[in-house]
Amino acid sequence: MTLKMTYKESHPWLTFKIDLRNASHTFWILAGEAKSKCEHIASIPLKPETEAKLHAVYLVKGVRATVAIEGNTLSEDQIQQRIEGSLTLPPSQEYLGKEIDNIITAINQIGSQVQDGHPPVLSVKLIKEFNRLVLDKLELKEDVIPGEIRKGPFGVAHYKGAPAAECQYLLERLCEWLNGSDFPMPDDGQEMNVITALIKAVLAHLYLEWIHPFGDGNGRTGRLLEFLILVSSGVPSPAAHLLSNHYNLTRTEYYRQLDLSTSKLKGDVRPFLEYAFRGFVDGLRAQIQLIRDQQWTVAWHNYVHEQFQDRSSQSDVRRRHLVLDLSKSNQPVPLSEIVSISPRIAAAYARKGPRTLSRDLNAMIKKDLIQFKENGYLTRKEKILAFLPFRHRPITKPKGKQ
Repeated sequence: MTLKMTYKESHPWLTFKIDLRNASHTFWILAGEAKSKCEHIASIPLKPETEAKLHAVYLVKGVRATVAIEGNTLSEDQIQQRIEGSLTLPPSQEYLGKEIDNIITAINQIGSQVQDGHPPVLSVKLIKEFNRLVLDKLELKEDVIPGEIRKGPFGVAHYKGAPAAECQYLLERLCEWLNGSDFPMPDDGQEMNVITALIKAVLAHLYLEWIHPFGDGNGRTGRLLEFLILVSSGVPSPAAHLLSNHYNLTRTEYYRQLDLSTSKLKGDVRPFLEYAFRGFVDGLRAQIQLIRDQQWTVAWHNYVHEQFQDRSSQSDVRRRHLVLDLSKSNQPVPLSEIVSISPRIAAAYARKGPRTLSRDLNAMIKKDLIQFKENGYLTRKEKILAFLPFRHRPITKPKGKQ
């Protein structure tokens, strides 16, 4: 029996084709920046605490985004507590925690396989397994079976998914397309690798939304596919969560772009790709800033140590520690609070009088390592910025003035 492909009339945008020859220059600029920044993040050695923070922060953001866009109301702090095993929810909200558990399980499973050098191959079986993980042990409608294609029609708002009888075929076509020659991945991991992976990830998500093969969890399943494609293609793991986070932060625009791609553009994916790439790059910029903050701190610490080179007297050690520990604050610290900025500073001045602290502060002010500002003391970390390469910044004239 030959299956009649009615989706070609009901969902003509399911073409499994892509043509970026007329993509905007903005799209390609964003694509180049995304590739560059991914390589930047992947190639910079991080302090263990910075690496842990980067991973933890964006894992939580990615997990929250994956479930929040579907209605989960847990905050980032609550999700962090859930991951740590310290969140207690009332019985009426436990399902929210279970949704988090399911996404964490799937992400950890993907990450483990990628780290072992055996990332799962994109297939219909894998997509169904992702959906099963997403919906595992959740209370669902009677006709929804985790990991199984829906039997009847399904709609979200005014959008209707593809015909149920054709969803299996459409998923097979999707996997065949995404694994095919339209998305070649260079063996050496260079050139267009990141860009190709990004395009592939966004299209995997978009097409799964268009097909809507499952009775529930389609969005979460699609976002797991995005994560898999990105992290297995060399995108740093914190960055692999950025698309989900972008969709959640711009939820209204996300739904508008989804609707636009079918109702008006009839499957032209270029506007959705540009929207996704713009958010991805914005997220990368934020991650780069976190890394720059670490580099700034390391450079400042090295500079401070150089100022005390070959000086190891008790007062020199105490003053060096004073500068380094005061550096942890980005706001002026009142004189009365300085002795409590760290345990070692508290111990160093425990048996000293207030004159010793004042003398040390004045000595460090003379060395231009500390400044008095706004009724408090602040280190001169900005001195490090003077060592950046010169960069001319043209002055922009106010509008209307010649």
